[in-house]
Amino acid sequence: MSTFLLMCWEFFKTGLFAVGGGLATIPFLQEMSAKYGWFSIHDLSTMIAVSESTPGPIGINMATYIGNHMFGLAGGIAATLSLVAPSVIVIIIIAGMLEKFRDSRVVKGIFEGLRPAVVGFIMAAVLGIYISSLLHVDVWKESGVFTDLFNWKALALFAVLLAFYKWKDKLHPVFIILIAAICGIVFGF
Repeated sequence: MSTFLLMCWEFFKTGLFAVGGGLATIPFLQEMSAKYGWFSIHDLSTMIAVSESTPGPIGINMATYIGNHMFGLAGGIAATLSLVAPSVIVIIIIAGMLEKFRDSRVVKGIFEGLRPAVVGFIMAAVLGIYISSLLHVDVWKESGVFTDLFNWKALALFAVLLAFYKWKDKLHPVFIILIAAICGIVFGF
């Protein structure tokens, strides 16, 4: 199978199984990174930062970014459509049956079971992003020195921005994103 079709298939599967929104796509993207090497975990952290900073759903933004990175404009469009296609197909199928099964105990039970699974997917993704952003696991493995494990600049920025966010409880998250972007440029994260 060509790499282009494989990319489309992987994003189709991601769109089909990433229940719970854009953050639920992150574990699938981590798997793509490990399995195919199309992008590194560091690249994934950058994609998440850019996708969170730009308008639109994070999953679609990342699919567009990866597809464009791999195959240009055609890849960006194909990856995005591949990610969205399962949702469109499922919505078309379910729309006709929704009224009939809306009050079904089985359907309610399925959704009750999906909620904790979605939370688990999102928490796994968040943990992976924290580890890749705040720790230098590769450097630590090579040196064996415990203090090399930590990305001290990133930890300091995280602590300062978290404290600032808690101190100014009405501060819009866009300002935090802008401050973090400026610090990243100035201090070379």
